[in-house]
Amino acid sequence: MKITKIGSVHQLSFLPRVFPVNAYLVEEEDSLTLIDAALPSSDQAILRTAAAIGKPITQIVLTHAHGDHIGALDKLKAALPEAKVYISRRDARLLAGDRSLDPGEPQTPIRGGVPKPGAVRTKPDILLDDGDRIGSLRAVSAPGHTPGSMAFLDERSGALIAGDAMQTRGGVAVTGQLKFRFPFPAMATWNKDEALSSVRRLRELDPTVLCVGHGAMLEQPAAQMDQAIQEAAEERQRRRGA
Repeated sequence: MKITKIGSVHQLSFLPRVFPVNAYLVEEEDSLTLIDAALPSSDQAILRTAAAIGKPITQIVLTHAHGDHIGALDKLKAALPEAKVYISRRDARLLAGDRSLDPGEPQTPIRGGVPKPGAVRTKPDILLDDGDRIGSLRAVSAPGHTPGSMAFLDERSGALIAGDAMQTRGGVAVTGQLKFRFPFPAMATWNKDEALSSVRRLRELDPTVLCVGHGAMLEQPAAQMDQAIQEAAEERQRRRGA
């Protein structure tokens, strides 16, 4: 595991040289918020890192319900029974193994490693809607990778923890844009049009740091986000014109 710190955000990157899977610890004054639960084997490293920081994890927040973001959730909840678990109202259904789509949603299939019904024992304590607050973080709806994906903006610093709305491994990209050096987020994306709309909204937040599920954190990411949005928009236009 590799740990990188920018401001109040600690990135914990598992398998960083091969298949980077990131979780984040965000410092509050007296506590920590864990964003994403990484891989099934990640629990002890997360707990050790929190102990080294010297603050308790009181909140576990999930950007979405894919297996590489919820992997250690049950183990962490067992170790931290008082910690509240947060996920979007929409992706709570995916966490429970329900892949069904709502009538108003694009009817493209949900992709990626969604748990089977009953596979995850932990039930969320709080279901998030756009604009909800978790300590210093504001929840921002960002559907596309999954129907209920969320990003989280630290309103103190402008750091944006965006889950798989974007990737930086293999090249900065909107989720759904295939990067041959790291194609996996694209392969697990539900709807590219929704993803592009979401990243345009995230760009309007003017983040100071972009923190994603796969790849390094980017400081002052505006230009790279703009380029990724342009590439995604051009690709979508080409497909419509084909």
